[in-house]
Amino acid sequence: MAEAIPDQIYLIRHGETEWARDGRHTGRTDIPLTDTGREQAGFLLPIFDDVKFSRIFSSPLQRALETAKLAGVGSRLELENDLKEWDYGDYEGITTQQIRERVAGWTIWTHPCPNGERIEEVSQRADRVVAKLRSLEGHIAIFSHGHFLRVLVCRWIDLPADNGRHFLLGTSTLSILGYEKDVPAIKTWNGPLITAACAVPWRRPSVP
Repeated sequence: MAEAIPDQIYLIRHGETEWARDGRHTGRTDIPLTDTGREQAGFLLPIFDDVKFSRIFSSPLQRALETAKLAGVGSRLELENDLKEWDYGDYEGITTQQIRERVAGWTIWTHPCPNGERIEEVSQRADRVVAKLRSLEGHIAIFSHGHFLRVLVCRWIDLPADNGRHFLLGTSTLSILGYEKDVPAIKTWNGPLITAACAVPWRRPSVP
């Protein structure tokens, strides 16, 4: 039997939060969207009106769930624990600059997070998600988080997880994965949820 191939995978990074706006690492802390994040998430509505999705998955953290509900798909969500953000351990809630005051040259891609997840563990979670996606058909939507989605895109195209450093991803963005014939590919990356003139005041993209 031929392997099922999804049509396209729509990846939505949740809307702006206070910590993301300020560059603070937000892993498992369950904080809500800002007013701007909620307004930006509303621009997803036409996508979910126009595209027929066979499955819609979300991280169980409220910033992802709130984004999905504002997109009008709350009743169709399937929660997936593997879509949670990286567990930053002792670095939760602080910025890269603050971490580098303790560890020179620190990055999430090259250094550990004490009492948090190792990059290998995040990669394993992403591999489980990829395997699940490749068992499905139709268009799939995923609501998740910045660093996890950067690992996921690497594993989708069979790159090591630390290549996520090359895939910047702001809040309130839409990315699309798919295939070139039968080869996993990236169709769109880090696209803002609005394409017209800035109807919502966009700040500096919140990229941890």
